[in-house]
Amino acid sequence: MEIRKENIGYMFDKIAYRYDFLNHLMSFGVDKTWRKKAIREISKTGNSSLVLDVATGTGDLAIAALELGPEKIDGIDISTKMVEIGRQKIDSLRKTGVISLREGASEAIPFGDNCYDVAMSAFGARNFFDLGKGLSEMYRVLKDGGTVMILEFSKPRNFPFRQIYLFYFRWILPFVGRIISKDKTAYNYLPESVMEFPDNSEFIAILENAGFVGVKQKRLTFGIASIYVGRKYLPQKDLS
Repeated sequence: MEIRKENIGYMFDKIAYRYDFLNHLMSFGVDKTWRKKAIREISKTGNSSLVLDVATGTGDLAIAALELGPEKIDGIDISTKMVEIGRQKIDSLRKTGVISLREGASEAIPFGDNCYDVAMSAFGARNFFDLGKGLSEMYRVLKDGGTVMILEFSKPRNFPFRQIYLFYFRWILPFVGRIISKDKTAYNYLPESVMEFPDNSEFIAILENAGFVGVKQKRLTFGIASIYVGRKYLPQKDLS
């Protein structure tokens, strides 16, 4: 890649003002629907009073999670500008009492152990500086039995959609993204990050290695994206 992982925050600061539009472009315009489906999967898992959104960006997933009726949603992101835009969106919705965004890295989540019912991320996991560490941190802050949800781009497997998708991501998206965002580096990095991200069974194994159990994958739109849901291990009570 043309950009080093430690410079991702700076890169997203530069494109923050166009990020929402370009995210819609990357997803063929269906990312809003994917987020709604992701929240629906979370709603099936039980309690969701306290929610953490990691790599929250401009807060779209946190806002979608209002459908869960949570007591509190905390969001963190390494990009100052993205957080600022997210706060503006939340303020316009008059939801600052429910959603709070702050700067923070996935590898050093600034909250204590065992305090959230849900830890989630949408289109952010592939930008973690250290994927394993980020997922381990999400595990740490979850309560026993808590839910992890990762919504991320994945790669279709079936012909001819796979070939069309790969052509779009390798050639069309970087070209259009550079024109709109005026940032060549970012829109080379973003599609490359999708291509390099471990998906399907490989990502499930990474989640399990971080400690999550019962991990399931739900493929969306011919496999363009996937929802991964798992649980933090709930110790069985000693009934003896």
